[in-house]
Amino acid sequence: MTRKASAVWKGGLKDGHGTISTDSGVLHDSQYSFKTRFEDGIGTNPEELLAAAHAACFSMALSNQLAQQGMTAESIETTSSCTMENLTITKFHLDLTATIPGADPAEFEKAANAAKEGCPVSRLFKADITLDAKLAS
Repeated sequence: MTRKASAVWKGGLKDGHGTISTDSGVLHDSQYSFKTRFEDGIGTNPEELLAAAHAACFSMALSNQLAQQGMTAESIETTSSCTMENLTITKFHLDLTATIPGADPAEFEKAANAAKEGCPVSRLFKADITLDAKLAS
């Protein structure tokens, strides 16, 4: 499987601007710039897109881990925070809240940690990845 996305950049670093598109069409000429990356501009940025990919991948990986333990979640809500320091992505933090009827908290924690370690996007990153997992009742 191969997925594609493209980016176009015009101008200098601080005064330029770009667009990002995906083959699926979900993103089509979506704006990004120095301001959207390092200030408060309107548009997206690479770190936000990495965080979105990480949250989505982790959520699916957790669903798989739960299924292997005979559990099905009513909902898995994940937020991924990407931290960049000195122009290096240094860490990701996952905040998870899952609603799983009848789940054993220890088994849930085990599944969440396995998903954090095994998710393909987590395995891609060299950054530190932390997780706060909450089982909702």
